[in-house]
Amino acid sequence: MSDSDRGGWLPMSSAERDGRRILVTVRASEQGPAEVDTVRWQMPRGGAERGWVATDTGPDNPVTYEDDELVAWMPLPQPPAGRGAEATVGGWPDPARESDFEEAGSGI
Repeated sequence: MSDSDRGGWLPMSSAERDGRRILVTVRASEQGPAEVDTVRWQMPRGGAERGWVATDTGPDNPVTYEDDELVAWMPLPQPPAGRGAEATVGGWPDPARESDFEEAGSGI
C-alpha cells in the first residue's frame, strides 16, 4: 500500500523524533473514536523521558501519548502561498477589520 493510498499518512515507525510538530492519528479507545492531534517529540515539564506531547496543552497538565496509542503521522501541511483574494481560496480568511473590535463608549 502506497502513502497516497493511505491519504498521506505514514507509519509511526518512520516519524522523526526531532521536536518538529506533526499530525498524528490517535487510536480509537474506550475514551472515544480515533482522532487527529498535533504533537511533538519532547520532554514534558517534570517528565523523566521524552515522548509525544500534544502541542495544545498547558505545561502543568501535558497530554502525552505512548507509541502504541498512535496509528500514523504526517507532516503539517504548508500554509497557502500568496496574500489577499488568492489566499482566501485556499481557506484562509481575510484579515479582521480593526473597526469590528473597537469598543463603543468612553470606557468609563
